[in-house]
Order: sequence, then C-alpha cells, then structure tokens
Amino acid sequence: MSRRSLLRLLPIAALLGCSVTPKPPLEQIAADQRVMPPNTIGFSQMMRELSAQPGFTEKLLAQINHGEKAGAYLTPKLFDEFRKLILGSDWSGLDRFPGWNIRRITRTVDLGTHLVKGSQAGQDLAVNVGPYALDAARTEDLDTPSSLDGFKGDQSSLGADVTHGDGPDPRLAPMHAESARLAQVLNRLSMNNTPKPVFTAKIGGQNATSPEQLIAALTATGHSVTVADARYFANFGHFHYKGRDVEMPFWLDTQLLIPTDHWWQRSRHLLVPVAHAEYEWIISGPRINADVTFYFGIDGRAEFRTNDEQNQPWVMGRHAHEYRGDQAVEVTRLTGKYVRAYAALHAAHPELPFGGYYTLGVCQDVIGSIELRMTGSTTLFPNTAKTEYFRDQPDAEITALMEAVPKDTAGPAPTPERVFGSLPTEDYAALTVPGLREDVLRVHEAWEQGTLRSAWPMRRRVLSLVGLVLATGVVAWVARRRRNDKVA
Repeated sequence: MSRRSLLRLLPIAALLGCSVTPKPPLEQIAADQRVMPPNTIGFSQMMRELSAQPGFTEKLLAQINHGEKAGAYLTPKLFDEFRKLILGSDWSGLDRFPGWNIRRITRTVDLGTHLVKGSQAGQDLAVNVGPYALDAARTEDLDTPSSLDGFKGDQSSLGADVTHGDGPDPRLAPMHAESARLAQVLNRLSMNNTPKPVFTAKIGGQNATSPEQLIAALTATGHSVTVADARYFANFGHFHYKGRDVEMPFWLDTQLLIPTDHWWQRSRHLLVPVAHAEYEWIISGPRINADVTFYFGIDGRAEFRTNDEQNQPWVMGRHAHEYRGDQAVEVTRLTGKYVRAYAALHAAHPELPFGGYYTLGVCQDVIGSIELRMTGSTTLFPNTAKTEYFRDQPDAEITALMEAVPKDTAGPAPTPERVFGSLPTEDYAALTVPGLREDVLRVHEAWEQGTLRSAWPMRRRVLSLVGLVLATGVVAWVARRRRNDKVA
C-alpha cells in the first residue's frame, strides 16, 4: 500500500475516535472552581505557586506512593510522566493526570517490574496480627478494654506551608484503641489454621475461631453490626496548603464518549477520578464501639485496618450497600478468606512489584467480587487482577469469585453501571471536582436515553477498516506482480 493511501486513512481514524482524547476545555474547569468545597484548593494551583521553589518538587514527589489507600500506585513510567508535568508547568495536564485507560496503566506495571524488584527487597507484607503470633495458642478476651494506644496521626511538613497526611476524624478517632485491637483480632482469626485453630476471641461467654463467628458473637451479645460497602474518590495526595485541603484526584479514561451539542464536534472521552472502595464494620454496643475497614491497599496489604483519619470533603462518600445479620456474617466470612488468600499469594509470588498492587488487583477487585456474590451484580470500576495468579492459593471459592468479576485490562470499555456505581455520590450535580460535573451529567443523560456511545466499538471498526484496506492493497500488489511476471 502506498504512503498516500495510508495518509488518506488518517482523517477517517481521527473522525472515528482513534486520536488522542482532548482534555476538558480549560474554561470549563475554570468556571467550575466554584463547586470546590470551602477551604479547598486544586493541586495545579498549589504547584503554580510553589514549583519554582528550590527543592520543593522533589520533597513533594518523595511523598507520592506513601500511605495505604491512595487508590493508585505510581509505577516508574507514571512517576516520570507526573514529574514531567510539574517541571514543564503543564497545569492542565496535572488537572487530569494521567487521563489514561486502565489497560495502559497496567502495561506500565510489566514494563517497570525490573526497576522495582531490588528496591522492594525485604518489603514486609505480613498480615498485621499485632501481638497474636501465628504459631502460638492464645485467647483474647474482648470483654476487657483494649490496652493499645490512641490515635496517632502520620503528618509531616514539606515546608512552604505544605503538610502531608490527614488528621483524626473527630467521630472515629476516639475509638482507635478498640478499632485497632479488633482489626488485629479479625486478621488473626482469618489466619487460623482451619483443621486446628489455635487462636480464639471471646466476648460475653461466646467463643469465636473465625471472623464470621466473631461478628455473630457480637450480634448475640447485644452489639449492632453493620457492614457497609463504601465508595469514595481516592485522595491521591493527602496534601494541605496554608491550612487548606488540596484536591488531588487520579484520573482514568472510561472510554465512554461525552455527547456533543453538534454532530461535527469531536467527542471527548469521559475521565473520572479513580474511586476507593472498602468494607467498613460499624460496631456499637454494650462492650465494643469500633470502626474497622478492609481493602487491598497500595501498601500491598489485604487486611482489616483502622478507619479513623479525616477524609477531605471533596472525596465525598456513600454506602452502595449495607449488610446486617446473616448477610454481615457472610461478607465477613468471605473477607476473612481473602485475607488468607492474599497472604498465600504474597508468599508464592514475592517477586511481584508494588506488593502485587495492579497484578493482584486494586481495592475494587475484592469488594466487587463479594458484591457480585451478595447482590448478583457488580458496580465497581476498574478491576485489574490477573486471576491466573489466584490459582496459586488453595481456596477454590476465592479463585471462582475473582474469575467472575469483569476485567478492565483487556476487552471492551466498562459498562456505565460500573462507572457510575463507583462514584461516591448518586447526586451528580453535587460533584465538587471542577470540570467533572457537566461531563458526568451529559454522559448519564445519554445513558438513560439509550444514546450513550463508547470509543471501543469505534476503534474496532477503524481497525477493521484499516485491516480491510491493507489486505486489499496486498492482494492488488500481488496480482500486479503476477501480471508483470507473466508479461516478462
């Protein structure tokens, strides 16, 4: 095929959505600054003011990937892209960083594996069981108060009136000692050797040797137990500037097309901040008042944890589902199995970068798989787990759960149900991220009207068209060569 023929295809490919997705108009983002919560500033605005200060950018970059539930881990490639945007003063790029689809992000995991193996040697991914050794018999009496310390924040100063880390949630932090002990107990119960459990938790005369038995015992002793399937926008930075919260999402390309006002206008892809999903055990009663959470975090751990830091208002938050009674017991049973499964996977695959984050899933995979079991559908995006790895842990039920959830590292665009289901609010007009509200409202309206389109089938049509033209060109070239050979 001639170069001229290939060049003729380029306008067709661009028309069908193969070119780079344009960012939201800067004027749309600027006009939407008013939707930000009070006492909040955008990350790009902070960097406009501070990036020229010697050494500040490096201090800030050193804080990235610290924490537990940022919602995304910067692979070496992503880290380089992030650095370039800051050093190049690309503020519009920072406002939608990275803006890639999840397939492109997970490809950088494989490319960066050799860069992080050495730096992660000795990384401690053991489940946090506190003082409860895995090889020693013990009974923990939950009728006695916890002896653990109260809340201690993990905040640090970067200078220039910038701090990293969030302070205590005034409602949850006072329960920290009980919450921390309960999280350790649930982790230890999850790791019990099934034939011969050696760890027991008891409360009100009830004995428990598994997480689900403990939840049942708490209910039986007069405690209220709710397990909430919670959704938030992931706070990628956890920064504060001059006493103000810094709004810093991590953006994903959903491949859903934002409707335009006119047919000749080029469609943009819907970009959304990546969500954080977790289970939260909200417990109150005569003996224990605690709030415990579970998720697979960017620290590589899949375990029960405390949940008592203050969320910045822009991350919002909602309970997609709430489980009580027998359903709460069942969710706890499955979660305990995941704690044990991830421990086995870490032992079987210590070579995985980032503690297995991305390769073994992100925070959404586990929550979405249990949601599918409990409700018959899943409403979370994205899912990244390479489920073939889960065959290297012994629990067939967990393998089946992970294989059942849709994957976003290959195949078509995510369904709108999962994109909208991941958002931390169902009132899209209340979104507080500049430039997002209008895009989400347009796409949601098109979905309701049955007119929503995805870039995925359009790309397939382009590839099919290009393939057809190339094949036709090859056939014509071969036929011409044969004619010429006969003439010769």
